[in-house]
Amino acid sequence: MTSKIWNGFNKKVAMFLSVAGTSLLVGLPVVAGVSNVSDNAPLSRDANAESMTETPASTTEMSQQTIAEIAAGSESFTTLTSALEAAGLTETLSGEGPFTVFAPTDEAFAALPEGALEQLLQPENRQLLVQVLTYHVVEGSVMSGDLSTTEVPSIEGRSINVTVDEGSVMVNSANVVQADIEASNGVIHVIDQVILPPQM
Repeated sequence: MTSKIWNGFNKKVAMFLSVAGTSLLVGLPVVAGVSNVSDNAPLSRDANAESMTETPASTTEMSQQTIAEIAAGSESFTTLTSALEAAGLTETLSGEGPFTVFAPTDEAFAALPEGALEQLLQPENRQLLVQVLTYHVVEGSVMSGDLSTTEVPSIEGRSINVTVDEGSVMVNSANVVQADIEASNGVIHVIDQVILPPQM
């Protein structure tokens, strides 16, 4: 039964990726060498990117909270928060870390193929959900100014392609739309698509 569900999901994902491009937490560091990415500034070329996330008001307040607490307190990360709870990863992202999280917005999850998110949230598909979510997380706290074009191993085990070009940052085919949200146990970079591990 699970294989039938996942085969159907794979077909939906394949159709989606053929149109939208591949997108959807071991060691690092990411190779440094790019300093033209502004700290605490949206990185997408989209003029509306700046308003995509609602995060705690002050940098001090954010830096005293864990990654999981910041996500839970943001109206833009309600789906991510629910998915972390369903996968049993909330405690992980409340731990010491440090972690770098490429965090998809609610709009990013909503853009998945119809029914895909609901299937991932089913208890029988928990391991698949864990794989997808941990693919968005890297060990270490890496600020945007330390990113360069390279491959970065996620804690899921497979690599994320980071591309830095003229002040914008992409992870696979997702844009970083807000960078350097500092937490007590790492940093969050907000992305506009959910990224999927290769060959999933």
